[in-house]
Amino acid sequence: MKRLAGKSAWVTGGGSGIGRAIAIAFAAEGAKVALTGRRTGPLEETAAMIGGGASIVPADLTDQAQVAAALAKVEATIGGPDILVNNAGVNLPKRYLHQLTPEAIHALVDGNLTAPFMTSVAVLPGMRARGGGHLVQIASMAGKNISFLSGPGYTAAKHGFVALSQAINQENGIHNIRSCCICPGEVATDILKNRPEPVPAEEIERLLQPEDIAAMALFVVTMPARANITEMLVTPTYMRLLAPQAKKIAAM
Repeated sequence: MKRLAGKSAWVTGGGSGIGRAIAIAFAAEGAKVALTGRRTGPLEETAAMIGGGASIVPADLTDQAQVAAALAKVEATIGGPDILVNNAGVNLPKRYLHQLTPEAIHALVDGNLTAPFMTSVAVLPGMRARGGGHLVQIASMAGKNISFLSGPGYTAAKHGFVALSQAINQENGIHNIRSCCICPGEVATDILKNRPEPVPAEEIERLLQPEDIAAMALFVVTMPARANITEMLVTPTYMRLLAPQAKKIAAM
């Protein structure tokens, strides 16, 4: 039997990258999948890759009314959801303090913290009523460390996201609800296009790939109900930003 047979999964940011890879992996293991993102076209592409049966639920998850409407459609089409994957996120090329406008700050905090906060809170009552559920929060190593790479808005929001996941566990473990925060380092997805300094093409293959994160998410949600993996950290083996110093050390 497929490991997620009979389960339903709502995947946000399902139109590309990590969200697309997770949706495909979960569907391959038997889950009914609902895909949410702002643009219908990419969601349809993911659904086609799955091979049919995926529910397409376009929404702006920074809007409370759209979150409620999206959840209602998910419940009506695939049931549950037994699993929520909060993957949608955003960063900006002009990301440093002296570059940030009030609008940019709102975009970063709303896209990376407010949206997953609202979807998480939205699904919890149903999960409690059904006797359990699983939330997979795709954060970032920017939620664990502070560096110039991600910028302060993204970094602050992802730190809040990591804290949110832990708070969910503290309050809802008694309801058989689990939340795992996966914090990847650099992943080869479209968000890299917003970097002030692009990643050199020859280094893309050395980065984590969306399928790597999907494998981690699948591992998390197939653990027995008694086991809650609360946090997972993963980086590329070749840490390109540290490589120059590491090579100097190796030559000593």
